[in-house]
Amino acid sequence: MDVFIYLFAALFSVLNPIGTVPIFVGLTEGYTKAELSKTSLWTAINVCIILLISFFIGQYVLSFFGITITALRIAGGIIITNSGFSLLNGQFSKNKGINKKVEEEAQVRSDIALTPLAMPMLAGPGSMSLLIAYYQELKSSDGFISTSEIISSCVAIVVVAIIIFVILRSAYFLSKMLGNSGIIAISRIVGFLTIAIGIQYIISAILSIIRGI
Repeated sequence: MDVFIYLFAALFSVLNPIGTVPIFVGLTEGYTKAELSKTSLWTAINVCIILLISFFIGQYVLSFFGITITALRIAGGIIITNSGFSLLNGQFSKNKGINKKVEEEAQVRSDIALTPLAMPMLAGPGSMSLLIAYYQELKSSDGFISTSEIISSCVAIVVVAIIIFVILRSAYFLSKMLGNSGIIAISRIVGFLTIAIGIQYIISAILSIIRGI
């Protein structure tokens, strides 16, 4: 249960699906209800697949390139912290690579569920590095991960994906109910938590280096 709660909270903070609501509304302007449901569903599915691949296969990518877990924690911590600062400053879309040109190109595509919605707007480098580092943390204690930890981690990823679907499907309602100020306020709270997660990863990496000296 601890694994589920931590991973769910960390992923939700880093992905910040509520902060994507204004962007989603802008990209799906003129969509029918059926098209909104389809786009929301496939975005959530794509995010889930990307996160699961990062969690299970990311370690092999590290091994192939000879990247240590300490280096990943520092790099991931910097990326996550930077994402948090962008949320605090109200520059979420810019930090995710969603500029005016990308929005215009996305609006003429037949399917925007994978790019730019799922990647890089939701599942970006921050969430990927977080999952890879967390997998290594679970494995480092005794050399393997228990079945319950794997199940809890997968359930956390799936639950986050389900919440992403619900939020995106309700994007127009949330946009009207919360307004821009409400969404910005929530994003800034999430941004503060995201900064704390990123700094914690950097501290863990530095402590690991000090212990190895």
